[in-house]
Amino acid sequence: MAKTGKRLAQAYEGIDRNTQYELAAAVKLVKEGAKAKFDETIEIAMNLGADPRHADQMVRGVVSLPHGTGKTMRVAVFAKDAKAEEALKAGADTVGAEDLMEAMQKGDLNYDRVIATPDMMAVVGRLGKVLGPRGLMPNPKLGTVTMDVATAVSDAKAGQVQFRAEKTGIVHAGIGKASFSEEQILENAKAFFGAIVKAKPAGAKGIYLQRAAISSTMGAGVKLSIPDIASK
Repeated sequence: MAKTGKRLAQAYEGIDRNTQYELAAAVKLVKEGAKAKFDETIEIAMNLGADPRHADQMVRGVVSLPHGTGKTMRVAVFAKDAKAEEALKAGADTVGAEDLMEAMQKGDLNYDRVIATPDMMAVVGRLGKVLGPRGLMPNPKLGTVTMDVATAVSDAKAGQVQFRAEKTGIVHAGIGKASFSEEQILENAKAFFGAIVKAKPAGAKGIYLQRAAISSTMGAGVKLSIPDIASK
């Protein structure tokens, strides 16, 4: 326990926990504090003034980060014939139909994104209890149920991020790696915040952007200035 306390204390060196930093300053602090032996993920967490338990307050969407996430995305596609060929050419890791569904039922779920053509949803629907809890169920609102499988695969591979508010109104996502430049992280963060603002549901009442913080996997969280990120 003492070792963990020391690590946290070191992580917070130079960070005022009571200060809400402008984004550029926060990115600099987080990047400087990412000292693990692996390439840490830069993460953003936000508290939103929305209650996703109500249909008119659901916050979800996708955003293509200008510099990607730095993560290798594994993509599975449910498609047949010509669409299956298009998905493979676009870089899909696995393409199939009933055979892919059976493999997933047996536990083959090492994927970050699952895409399907509309005609395959009868097959994919049988995986609801498997894919749903993992956030992998294809959804037309997120562009993962589509005839344009090539674009969907390319977007996923390029670092497109899906986001969805949890029951408590918290939304979080990885927006890059510590090895990225400050400018790259900053531009990715701006793109993410812009998507969150655009995704404000009609039923949200009161203050929408309430709290936000940025951190690295093993580093300290740095509070962000809401007026600053709201202007991005």
